[in-house]
Amino acid sequence: MKDIPTLFGSMVFNDQVMQERLPEETYRALMRTMENGRRLDPTVATVVANAMKDWAIEKGATHFTHWFQPMTGITAEKHDSFIVPAENGRVIMEFSGKELIKGESDASSFPSGGLRATFEARGYTAWDPTSYAFIKDNTLCIPTAFCSYGGEALDQKTPLLRSMEAINKQTLRVLRLFGHDEVAMVRTTVGPEQEYFLIDKDMYDRRKDLINTGRTLFGARPSKSQELDDHYYGAIKSRVSAYMRDLDEELWKLGVLSKTEHNEAAPAQHEMAPIFCTTNIAADHNQLTMELMKKVAGRHGLVCLLHEKPFDGVNGSGKHNNWSLSTDTGINLLEPGETPYENAQFLLFLCAVIKAVDEYQDLLRISVAAAGNDHRLGAQEAPPAIVSIFLGDELTAILEALENGTAYDAKEKVQMKVGVHTLPRFPKDTTDRNRTSPFAFTGNKFEFRMLGSSMSVSAPNVMLNTAVAKELDDFATELEQAADFNAALGALIQRVIKQHKRIIFNGNGYDDAWVAEAEKRGLLNLRTTPDCLPHLLSEKNVALFEKYGVYTETELRSRYDIRLQNYAKVLHIEAHTMVSMTQKDIVPAVLRYARELANTLRAKKTVMPDLACAAECNLLQKISPLTDRLTVCLDNLRQTLAEADKPGRNPQETANFYRDEVIPTMQALRETADSLEMLVAKDLWPLPSYGDMLFSVR
Repeated sequence: MKDIPTLFGSMVFNDQVMQERLPEETYRALMRTMENGRRLDPTVATVVANAMKDWAIEKGATHFTHWFQPMTGITAEKHDSFIVPAENGRVIMEFSGKELIKGESDASSFPSGGLRATFEARGYTAWDPTSYAFIKDNTLCIPTAFCSYGGEALDQKTPLLRSMEAINKQTLRVLRLFGHDEVAMVRTTVGPEQEYFLIDKDMYDRRKDLINTGRTLFGARPSKSQELDDHYYGAIKSRVSAYMRDLDEELWKLGVLSKTEHNEAAPAQHEMAPIFCTTNIAADHNQLTMELMKKVAGRHGLVCLLHEKPFDGVNGSGKHNNWSLSTDTGINLLEPGETPYENAQFLLFLCAVIKAVDEYQDLLRISVAAAGNDHRLGAQEAPPAIVSIFLGDELTAILEALENGTAYDAKEKVQMKVGVHTLPRFPKDTTDRNRTSPFAFTGNKFEFRMLGSSMSVSAPNVMLNTAVAKELDDFATELEQAADFNAALGALIQRVIKQHKRIIFNGNGYDDAWVAEAEKRGLLNLRTTPDCLPHLLSEKNVALFEKYGVYTETELRSRYDIRLQNYAKVLHIEAHTMVSMTQKDIVPAVLRYARELANTLRAKKTVMPDLACAAECNLLQKISPLTDRLTVCLDNLRQTLAEADKPGRNPQETANFYRDEVIPTMQALRETADSLEMLVAKDLWPLPSYGDMLFSVR
């Protein structure tokens, strides 16, 4: 058995390694940067770079890379070797502080949304010393931010770091009012639960739709899917278990705190959950996790699908962003304590989150908007597109008492009894969980459940950090001017509850009645990506981000354009893949089967002219009109795509056209093809079925 404590972090230039390899003063200077946000002295970087290089070479590394997260949704890296030419044709291994701090890349080749012209190519990667360097594939990976020559953020990390600075500053102001002068730093922490599917690689290789788009564009529902709920938390199959063990070991080497794994609700669906860590590190770790999930799957003859909805009619995959706020002294500011109704500090931070989510519900919806996630949100398996907060019975009752100025009747902890004397009793939680809520309070954190499986966690946390920072700023400004702090605090909490209680909903988010109720409350219902993205440029949102230095208006406009274009491009690829598969695979298969039926019918009639041949006739009578309809739907999709590709539309108009015209045309083609799949012989149908893919892994 492997020594897990020794294995964990063995490929990370972490705190233990730095203490062993750095001079004491260098180590302390770096810690001041990591723990207190102090600016790093370049001379410190030189010493760190040399120690980092020696450690990496000892681990087998030959190259280094500035590992960054451009606005493509994945990570990027350009590798440089450590070798430097020396005398007599020899080489030496060097890595300078300058190389550690800054790298350069072609910024024009990454999405910029107009921030960069094609001929303006220079972009910079800047070392993020708060996230540990690590070794992957014999390469020293240095987590970095990525910006343009003009300083605009071209990545996911830079705005995240800015938002973390904003919420730290405003939270410290509030804590000073409560007398916490010992706190020097406040960090948001995140634990992203990651859902995914595993299918056999042989099946995957026969599906052009999965290869090109990550989801099945065709596929009739199988006879059995998730109706019996027998996959959820079920015994893990041996092949999957071997994959999970291998994945854990790879993640542990890189310091990723992979903790929990289990089968999810859909067949072939699983989940991995890590332990909480600081938000920017959690974002780095989640990007690594998604990369390794795919890489490790290949070793086991499997393919890991991270698309939000790879199988129509089957549960999709999400990512639950568990968010909290903690001080460097070890205090979770969202911990209610034993008597939350008496914990004014907790109640103030709770109110800041409630107010932030209510006022910036559009930003939270925007942060999870994508063509893939549009298939999942509101599909009776994930939270609806309407943002609301679940607090549970106890906290809701406390807030109601505060709003009404009445005493809260605290209930004693109830012991859980299940009617079996041999089972131990344990305290029952004060509230149940609500899996239909987009934003649920779960003990001492908020679980933002709307993220899609393939998404970076950076954007949702940028939105959340900045919105909460704004509310804490307003709270601190009001309370700092108060003559009577306690009276002002009570009045502030009461006012926030009255004004923003509409966002609190503890019921069933899947119920159609909630949609009507949410509309009455004035909550937004932004069903699709093109519906919500224009809100990114609203006056209040631009003002928010500019005030706290998280995004400039130019950076926001770039992200608006990039995401609209990405939405249209994804659907463009899907639609053209459907056209190709229909023309080259499905139509020939259907005609071949019809020909076999006709030949069989003709042969039977030749031998026995009076034979009815009802089976063949019935099948042909069903297949022929469906085949005609299939070709009509195919032509309709071709024509619609030709219209979509015409120049002259702006990105919003193009996205709207794909939503309103292309998607319904794609759906009509799919429904017809799926009907034919149910009729054509299995050995002639060109694609592995849902049943094959979902139940082939043993």
